[in-house]
Amino acid sequence: MRKLTYFIACSLDGFIGDEHGDASAMLRFLDEEYLDFLKTEFPETLPTHSRVPLGAGDLENKRFDTVLQGRGSYELALKEGITSPYAHLREYVASRTLGASPDPNVEIIDDDLVGRVRRLKAEDGGLGIFLCGGSQVAGALLDEIDELVIKTYPIVYGKGMPMFATGLDIQEFGLDAVRQFGNGALVRTYHRKR
Repeated sequence: MRKLTYFIACSLDGFIGDEHGDASAMLRFLDEEYLDFLKTEFPETLPTHSRVPLGAGDLENKRFDTVLQGRGSYELALKEGITSPYAHLREYVASRTLGASPDPNVEIIDDDLVGRVRRLKAEDGGLGIFLCGGSQVAGALLDEIDELVIKTYPIVYGKGMPMFATGLDIQEFGLDAVRQFGNGALVRTYHRKR
């Protein structure tokens, strides 16, 4: 069974962006130490168009071969003219309103998101599924999430887009690892307690 990992950046107060989903305030923490960590541990989470400039163009996928994101996250790339932001992975976008995919590498999931994710998790293969965002998709898939990798940056938004949207029941995860960086960022890894 493949794992679904919610790999997400957030503020100290648990927001993945401002109330419009803009997370650009977190970009200032992508310093050399932090980028080296991403390239070493999670190279496939770097978008395809930024891999070569960041020195990650030839790095193999280590943990994921599939990415799932919500329409809002995907539209950030579309606004820049990028129709396949993770071309080095199989790409899925959860959206009831996007319509036809603008790219042959991107499959739109417009119904039964949970069922589709369960089928992806049941596939053979050693690499997992990277849930890239957003909060509504994460909320809808909370019961399917096997692992959380939370990149916490030392800023407070005060208000914004939460990590998980929608009303949720209490779920428990166990802490596996914490990595601290000189810029004040933390990366915490949790597994689901079942």
